[in-house]
Amino acid sequence: MNIHCKRAYEAASAADGQRFLVDRLWPRGVSREALHATWLKEAAPSTGLRQWFDHRAERWEQFQQRYWQELATYPQHLKPLRDALDAGPVTLIYSARDTRYNQAVALRDYLMAHPRHSH
Repeated sequence: MNIHCKRAYEAASAADGQRFLVDRLWPRGVSREALHATWLKEAAPSTGLRQWFDHRAERWEQFQQRYWQELATYPQHLKPLRDALDAGPVTLIYSARDTRYNQAVALRDYLMAHPRHSH
């Protein structure tokens, strides 16, 4: 699987493949045209989980576990991502300042750990 993570404030590139915004909120100061991404609001962490995590590194492990539980509960929210991955590279777009501890990284790790099963 070819999954990249990129901040919403970085320029899009051809190497990104299909781009998906995985934030609950639209990034400040970024136009829809400039982002070149499909917004998957439902694939983002719930508002309560996002507010609890607050991008605090010491909560990362627990955040990942809770977020993965949310993702497992609603697998249909990941269908567009999984379909895109079948076609080529995908870039998960996020607006957080922290490039290491954010929902795009947690979602990438989830997709890598839980690939779509072949029929």
